[in-house]
Amino acid sequence: MAAATRVYVARLAGIVVYDPNGDQVGRVRDAVIRMRPGNAPPRVVGLVVEIGVRRRIFVPIGRVTTIEADAVLLSTGTLNLKRFEKKPGEALVLEDLLDRRVSVTEPGSDPRPGSVVDVGMEQERSGEWSLRRLAVRATPTHLGRRGHLRQVDWEQVTGLSDAAGEQGTANLLAVLDQMRAADLANTLQDLSGRRRLEVAGALHDDRLADVLVELPNDDQVEILESLGVERAADVLESMDPDDAADVLAELPEPEKDELLALMEPAEAAPVRRLMDYAAGTAGSIMTTNPVILLPDVTIAEALAAIREPKRSPVVAAQVFVSRAPAATPSGRFLGMVHFQRLLREPPSDLVGGVVVDDLDPVGPQTPIAEVTRQMATYDLVAMPVVDELNRLVGVVTVDDVLDHLLPEDWRDRDRA
Repeated sequence: MAAATRVYVARLAGIVVYDPNGDQVGRVRDAVIRMRPGNAPPRVVGLVVEIGVRRRIFVPIGRVTTIEADAVLLSTGTLNLKRFEKKPGEALVLEDLLDRRVSVTEPGSDPRPGSVVDVGMEQERSGEWSLRRLAVRATPTHLGRRGHLRQVDWEQVTGLSDAAGEQGTANLLAVLDQMRAADLANTLQDLSGRRRLEVAGALHDDRLADVLVELPNDDQVEILESLGVERAADVLESMDPDDAADVLAELPEPEKDELLALMEPAEAAPVRRLMDYAAGTAGSIMTTNPVILLPDVTIAEALAAIREPKRSPVVAAQVFVSRAPAATPSGRFLGMVHFQRLLREPPSDLVGGVVVDDLDPVGPQTPIAEVTRQMATYDLVAMPVVDELNRLVGVVTVDDVLDHLLPEDWRDRDRA
């Protein structure tokens, strides 16, 4: 594929970066520019590339040999792995320019307001890259009508050099929507405090709930408090109860009680139960929404239950069988079935006929160390937790255990 001489940065975000040997280095997350005096087009000095887990580095534009539609090729595999930080006079295209409110001046007409949808960088004859073109959507003059989108030269636009210029979120969110929740959480940590809260507040409740879980405790509290109590309660309702309990545990008692009171009773009840368990026990880290089925359910119905797209892979890896009711706290716990066993059985057979009941579940007060030992011994991805009446009250999944075993601040970008 031919190399591009003009690249729109929003389309560049997320594509893979390769070294000369064809090995993947990471993914592009933004472009770094240096402003120039007056209204001269800024020079592109490099790319922000995310490598490994939660680390973003600076790759000088001089080390980029080719930019294609689906890949960036480098001239060397030797890179400075120091974490990227903006220097004075530098800006990030997606973070600082996308959605910026600007005025566009065209010959023979008055300046017209609009917002930046995308930014085009072009390679000059010298080999350097500059921001030459902008895709700007005009501010609509009639309610409900979408403004006209057009491409203009950098020199025709004013309002981009002001670092504190007014900025929306729609186009940046469109770029971020391609990311996994953990990657989006990492991106939020890189944004300035004001921008972070703007972008987080513009996310839908379900998406924000997924992202909050991946953030360090301090960022969780900051974002939750910026939403207002009504919206914060809605976001907590969108979380799994164990995640909501973890977030609420970081808040002062008055705020915690207020948010629990605003949540729907059915959503708040399992969160309250989880918060009653002592730290360091199975009950304090368990998930209360496993897949629970009655023994007379067919294999086909069980497979349909774990096929639900919103279920996480670790929760969908097995089903738990109990007497009615099929919700925590369930009826008498009977056993569990891994999805691989379900795939090997005739679809019309009953789950109760293939249930595994030779594994002793743990109680809510069992220390996490003991739970971890048993899961490792029996190669389990989830451990059932039952109460004194042998009712299933939750399961400890392997990701719950990992969260506990890792350092408390492992999600912090600066500690990763």
